[in-house]
Amino acid sequence: MLVLKSLDIDLTKSEARTLLGFSLLYSFLVLVIIGGISFTYYKFQKDLMLQEKRHILQEYSNDFIFKIKDLHVNFDKYKFYPRVSHFNSAIFDSDKKLIFSTLKEKDIKFDKVTYISNKMIHFIKEPESYYLGAKYVIIEVPDENLWFIRVKKEIITYSLIAFVFMLILGYFISKLFLKPMRDALHLLDGFIKDTTHELNTPISAIITNIEMIDKDRLDEKLKRKINRIDIGAKTISNIYEDLTFLTLNNKIISQNEKLNLSNIIEQRVEYFKSLATIKKINFILNIKEDIYLNTDVKKISKLIDNLISNAIKYNKIAGTITVILNDNLLSIEDTGKGMSKENLSNLFERYSRFDKSVGGFGIGLNIVSLIAKEYNLDIKVESELTKGTKVEVIWQN
Repeated sequence: MLVLKSLDIDLTKSEARTLLGFSLLYSFLVLVIIGGISFTYYKFQKDLMLQEKRHILQEYSNDFIFKIKDLHVNFDKYKFYPRVSHFNSAIFDSDKKLIFSTLKEKDIKFDKVTYISNKMIHFIKEPESYYLGAKYVIIEVPDENLWFIRVKKEIITYSLIAFVFMLILGYFISKLFLKPMRDALHLLDGFIKDTTHELNTPISAIITNIEMIDKDRLDEKLKRKINRIDIGAKTISNIYEDLTFLTLNNKIISQNEKLNLSNIIEQRVEYFKSLATIKKINFILNIKEDIYLNTDVKKISKLIDNLISNAIKYNKIAGTITVILNDNLLSIEDTGKGMSKENLSNLFERYSRFDKSVGGFGIGLNIVSLIAKEYNLDIKVESELTKGTKVEVIWQN
């Protein structure tokens, strides 16, 4: 559930979610790019190092081949294979069978010329002649690892610099990306404030005059007309109160008192019966008497109004609304359209609307969440498509 205290907090949290999603994706892409560049740079430095070592190993192999040739010519004189202290060596025949070896690494990659294996650099050369049956000469020297340490430091340093730079760049890009959304929300909120200001006087006049009419003295035709006006006035009044609460919520000081919640719910159900009658919706009431709650009467009424209003708005023709009240639970269940699990996760977000076939600004349930948060009320919503929705408001005694 998302609970917001004001427009600025609403925008900030909305921005935060968008920024978080953008940042995660952007950071992943940046890491992939930096990782690819780092790997390429590492391979380049490794190949460069092997190229430099190759000249030295070439000299070692020439010297070793010369010794093999000398041994081949003067085998009776020396009778042992040449050994050199500053590198290891081996010779293999044309079938790649070992003839002689002082190598530490036993697995030889004959398809390469220079390579690193187990921290040893290997160089493979084929002598011009088969001295002592040698087809392949392998020279092995330790990899001093200095090049790797240097390259590792360079990669870490430049990667961190690039990553920080890309994050800063991404932040400014995301701010530019979010600006239209922020401007649109400011525009919408400004419109709401202006609308509530303009609605105040005509709504008050309509409601006051309707209440002064003695409907029992009217004929049925005129009474139906007055009822339609009454329904329209109550609909506008409910929207007006929602908009006023939304724009002034952070300025409203709660006048908390011990309220008879049972009486309030009955009053609010009676208030909305004329709206329910249009869709032939029946109320089923199971209200326990004398349930008290320490709240502000206007705020708890607004919470109840929005739940009942939604139950009417999204209900089917000739449906029912079941209202249950007991010691620590208020349940309002309708037999309407219901909603998917995906929509449930965003149910209390401001301006969220999942059914464009009915009117509204998408602020009613956001107001419910604001009031519930203030009074530590838990809200549980269960819904199933085509079956209906049940909203439970739970509090501790």
